Amino acid sequence: MPAPSPSIVTRLAYGSLAVGLAVLALKAYAAWATGSLALFSDALESVVNVVTAIVALVAVRLAAKPADASLPYGYHKAEYFSAVVIGIFIAVTALVIFNEAYQGFVAPRAFRADPTGLGVSVAATVINAAWAYALVRLGRRERSPALVADGKHLATDVVSTAGVLIGVLLAAATGWAQLDAILAALVGVTILWSGWQLIKQSVIGLMDVAVDLRKLALIRELISSNADGAIEAHDIRTRQAGRMTFVDFHLVVPGAMSVEAAHAICDRIEGKLRDAVADAQITIHVEPENKAKHSGIVVV
Repeated sequence: MPAPSPSIVTRLAYGSLAVGLAVLALKAYAAWATGSLALFSDALESVVNVVTAIVALVAVRLAAKPADASLPYGYHKAEYFSAVVIGIFIAVTALVIFNEAYQGFVAPRAFRADPTGLGVSVAATVINAAWAYALVRLGRRERSPALVADGKHLATDVVSTAGVLIGVLLAAATGWAQLDAILAALVGVTILWSGWQLIKQSVIGLMDVAVDLRKLALIRELISSNADGAIEAHDIRTRQAGRMTFVDFHLVVPGAMSVEAAHAICDRIEGKLRDAVADAQITIHVEPENKAKHSGIVVV
């Protein structure tokens, strides 16, 4: 499996910023042309998208930096911190929208179902949908939490914008101006939920979450099938930090085995793990046979 290229992740982050600015301009025009509070709230959400893209860009550039003396395990968790910042910013924006929605409900504002403005909003939504799909797919391929979080937020934006456009048309058809304010509040609820999901997922990442069961099964199988000469492996631990996967375990070998022979087994296991798990950081603690627990991986 080829190692992910930080340059690809960085280019995607720059692409997100460019798309975010373009969509913000389109949605701002749509809000101005229609005077709709709901579309104004939708444009505010696009401001969040731009901030999200900026934070994600900074995070992926920082995460790509090599480990140094101050951070010997690397900068990989920077992407999780970025998602927390994005989630908080989303929550603040939702509060601003709630205030605007309340003011609009108490004192309804007139708006126009301007065809050009609505058409521009539809175009912005199509652009967002295409880019959200690309970000989630490529972000997962490159194992970038920041890009996946950005893509998922854009997908939420697409759904909320589609609902807003339908609601604006209904409000124009029925003449119920307060529906516009209600829709704005619903946009706020949607992005508040999105922010909560981002923060929750990022906190899990910061807590050194283990790899998924499928990857863990692969790791265990590779250790078992490539540890010929050893007795067992136990206390296997894994954690995920951005694109990096950390694996550590104890390898029990015969007491009479030489250091050179034990080291050769470790090299063989590490090589197979790195071939199968990109960006793996592996630590193996070698122990004599009297340390066997008879409960870990039996070597095949």
